Amino acid sequence: MKLLFLTLVLTFAFGGVLTTDAQTSQTISVRVGKQKKASRSKLTIKFVSLVEDSRCPKDVDCIHAGNATIKVLVSKSGGESKTLEMNTDLGPKGDTFEGYAINLTSLTPIPMSNIRINRNAYTATFSVSRLSR
Repeated sequence: MKLLFLTLVLTFAFGGVLTTDAQTSQTISVRVGKQKKASRSKLTIKFVSLVEDSRCPKDVDCIHAGNATIKVLVSKSGGESKTLEMNTDLGPKGDTFEGYAINLTSLTPIPMSNIRINRNAYTATFSVSRLSR
């Protein structure tokens, strides 16, 4: 009985912490060649380029989902900067910088078998979260 009670208390306690962390996350969408400032973190994220896009077209059945890789420049106001490579499926989807976690959550448009995507049409969506101290 004591073990059950302790388990419930810990579940509620840590569940509240996870919810609090999720509320401090900010979502930012940036078009290729553009940059945006994450207002809560004072970080600027620039979507430098699309490195490769071998994702499976949406209208095709593939054995593998494929992967897209993008290059991103993250900087802090008046401070340092860091170039990151992020992936949609294979490899790292994000990294850390100046006490924040930056993760690629989506890359649009999703390829179609009969449409060629202009390299300037891509938009990357990122999640920016403060790391716990």
